[in-house]
Amino acid sequence: MSREVIAILDFGSQYGQLIARRVREHNVYSTILPADITAEQLRDMGVKGLILSGGPASVYDKKAPKCDEKIFELGVPILGICYGMQLGCQILGVEIIPAEKREYGRTNLSILEKNDLFANLPDSITAWASHGDQVGQLSKDFVKLASTDTCQFAAVRHDRKKFFGVQFHPEVSHTPKGSLILENFLYGICGCSGDWKMSDFVNETIKAVQKQVGDATVVCGLSGGVDSSVVASLLHKAIGEQLECIFVDNGLLRKNERESVIATFKDHFHINLRVVDWSEKFLKALEGVTDPQKKRIIIGAEFIEAFKSEAAKIANVKFLAQGTLYPDVIESGSKDGNPAANIKLHHNVGGLPAELGFELVEPLRDLFKDEVRVVGEYLGLPENMVWRHPFPGPGLAVRIIGEITPERLEVLRAADEILIDEITSAGLYRQISQALAVLVPVSTVGVMGDERSYENVIAIRAVETKDFMTADFSHIPYEVLGIISNRIINEVRGVNRVVYDISSKPPATIEWE
Repeated sequence: MSREVIAILDFGSQYGQLIARRVREHNVYSTILPADITAEQLRDMGVKGLILSGGPASVYDKKAPKCDEKIFELGVPILGICYGMQLGCQILGVEIIPAEKREYGRTNLSILEKNDLFANLPDSITAWASHGDQVGQLSKDFVKLASTDTCQFAAVRHDRKKFFGVQFHPEVSHTPKGSLILENFLYGICGCSGDWKMSDFVNETIKAVQKQVGDATVVCGLSGGVDSSVVASLLHKAIGEQLECIFVDNGLLRKNERESVIATFKDHFHINLRVVDWSEKFLKALEGVTDPQKKRIIIGAEFIEAFKSEAAKIANVKFLAQGTLYPDVIESGSKDGNPAANIKLHHNVGGLPAELGFELVEPLRDLFKDEVRVVGEYLGLPENMVWRHPFPGPGLAVRIIGEITPERLEVLRAADEILIDEITSAGLYRQISQALAVLVPVSTVGVMGDERSYENVIAIRAVETKDFMTADFSHIPYEVLGIISNRIINEVRGVNRVVYDISSKPPATIEWE
């Protein structure tokens, strides 16, 4: 693929993925690589530039992560961020020392030279810092570009090596002009054209899939979620009738979920879709089970059996398609990519490739979640599917506290439908990252008509987040919460109380089980 690449060397930064996303927002392809990748490997990749990420270590510690010093001989621009700046300066002959005053949080950055990295910026900007070390004294090869009250050398440039360093984080939203700084690096310094588009990605991926698959059949586990839906649509565009999708009805789905998937993929897109109704077996296996982990194990095992039973009926199957995303690949720590599937296998299809001898097809493995949604829109998937909130693999089983019964499932389905209807009607669905209803089978006293009632509690959970690693509860207007509560209590038999979960993540998780 002939595309421009900015490589991000990862030194353990909590913002590594954020740097990659920010680069891609400027229509330049980025990839996160291990810090110890060799200069030769980077040369073979034909990178346009490098970014050295931040990290928690001190560069002068014996076990601090290092990079191949020959990267500074590649002749491509390098931007060091925080730890990356300190490491680059150290390699190029500058001493790094503990700061007299550590710098955490917002700070005022005074810009001394407004060429290259700080072109078109004002004399001072707000920046987000997080460091306890800093440059001691610059050598004659360096130029000071910016400073703060507590950090004399907050940004520097090497005169000969095309190295730039910033002691703050331009990638975070707390540095409002950070996007412009990155744009200056990408366009003005690296000379990127910014022509990486999702349409190019789709066309490149289609060709790659066709080459990998040949005339074999590919089976895809379709759940109706964003990732599997985009994978199915993309593969159908690439190989047409060679794709066989399997949808397993586990009896733990939202209301009308099965019908919606059939209408979209079988009736509208005319994709080969096999529906396996395994709901009775799932519910039978879950009888009397209250432990959340046991629920997940049982559901995973039953899914494998359901999937295997249907896949065995399909001829010439050699490949299994999965919605592995780039964060999964990064988290796996894999350099060659093969073990990256382990994370997704855990969440989606257990040990199916190993049990069935399938090879993996992972067309989304270079994308972040928001980019997957863009691909979905480009492929023409319905908006409500592309922007659907995450839904757990075990389905409603982990949204019912305690035992799973058909009666409890019906109560939760009805409450969940009302919740989604009302936040959609209020124009809040896209603002909220994930909304869900939880059935808490604890009887509380209420008054229904002239009589006392002892019925279940429904907890409403709605959060806003960028990465699902941390989350804040959504500030849904009281009047909307009131409508949701009134409708659930009036329309759903077995519920007499609705509560709203206002905990953040951490310490709470988004799901209840």
